[in-house]
Amino acid sequence: MSPSSNASDVDGRAVLVTGGSRGIGRTIAARFAAAGARVLACSRREPAVAVPGVEFLSGDVREPDVATSLVDEAVRRFGRLDVVVNNAGGGPSVPAADASPNLVTSVVRLNLLAPFFVAQAANAVMRAQDGGGLIINIGSVSATDPVPGTAAYAAAKAGLSVLTRALAVEWAPAVRVVEVMAGLVRTEENGHHYGNEETLSAVDATVPLGRMATPDDIADACLLLCSPLATYLTGTTLRVDGGGQLPAFTTLTTR
Repeated sequence: MSPSSNASDVDGRAVLVTGGSRGIGRTIAARFAAAGARVLACSRREPAVAVPGVEFLSGDVREPDVATSLVDEAVRRFGRLDVVVNNAGGGPSVPAADASPNLVTSVVRLNLLAPFFVAQAANAVMRAQDGGGLIINIGSVSATDPVPGTAAYAAAKAGLSVLTRALAVEWAPAVRVVEVMAGLVRTEENGHHYGNEETLSAVDATVPLGRMATPDDIADACLLLCSPLATYLTGTTLRVDGGGQLPAFTTLTTR
């Protein structure tokens, strides 16, 4: 499979995307479907608007039984499972000193344990089928560059990076496990987090490439890792952050 939109590249491939009802996950599901894949997306809430070519199933992947049933349902519908994109994640911004045990536990379950549960179920299927399979974990630069208010989230995403490498070692050669580490991504959902358009433009200016990522950029990276040119990549992290963020002194001197 290649990163282009040519349907023959992923035609007929069976793909499961978690957290696929909105934002980045919705875009990833839509891009795979547009490229000819058979796609099952899941999340706790149904999408507000259906995505052409994408089937949907509700479920909370933080529950091991639900994670297993989602994988089983994908196999029931498609006959196999070629790609899993562990996209479900996120968490509120809360100072570490104020984070309740329930909040910390919930954030870690969603961002670290849920991908583990889904990957376990997917591995059992993929290693028993011809051609194996690919598991893509959607990570975050918070794993290496945390910001205030994200301690639990950052720790969980750091764990996801290590989990990616650990599973890649254990499950090779039948199953490849990789990570797409997303930088700042502009979505409809997080626009309020940054403020108005002026503030968003200011944030864009801190990225060497001049803009935050779009969900399409993350989807492109997923398709890239499905390419025949990526078959020797496993246990690796593809950082999709536009070059990171410029040092503070650079922004200040520019002003």
